[in-house]
Amino acid sequence: MRKLIGLISFFIAIGMILMLLTHSRLIGLLLIMMFLFIGYNLFCQGH
Repeated sequence: MRKLIGLISFFIAIGMILMLLTHSRLIGLLLIMMFLFIGYNLFCQGH
């Protein structure tokens, strides 16, 4: 379950990167970094 949540968070961050390319916002950048960090930690924690 943690891997699934990590993978979902990672792809949310990818979608937010695309959003950032169209609308430059600092909050969007912070959310991208947060989701990438959470996604990476949850996905790689099992290994």
